[in-house]
Amino acid sequence: QVQLVESGGGLVQAGGSLRLSCAASGRIFSSYAMGWFRQAPGKEREFVAAINGGAGGSYYADSVRGRFTISRDNAKNTVYLQMNSLKPEDTAVYYCAARNSYAVATTRQAYNDWGRGTQVTVSS
Repeated sequence: QVQLVESGGGLVQAGGSLRLSCAASGRIFSSYAMGWFRQAPGKEREFVAAINGGAGGSYYADSVRGRFTISRDNAKNTVYLQMNSLKPEDTAVYYCAARNSYAVATTRQAYNDWGRGTQVTVSS
């Protein structure tokens, strides 16, 4: 089982930027797809972005496409989420997830391991 630890959350004003990091351990990081999800208070956890374990292709939710960028540094066993042009509706706990596959996926059920989350708060 892979262990995932998120970091980089915090408070930022609308229009600002933030970069989240997810450090992974416990398996060969470069072989597997990674994803980011988020959950606002009282709402369901939703897909944000994913990156594959092969060539590094990525996929984004419509709500963040063009503003967020997912990337990975396999030498550091770390995946990142660069968040630009942040909006108050981006406020949520952000979770990193790992999937036992090379291919990206957008559903919670497709991922096998989860971090504990990091809070992102965007003020208006």
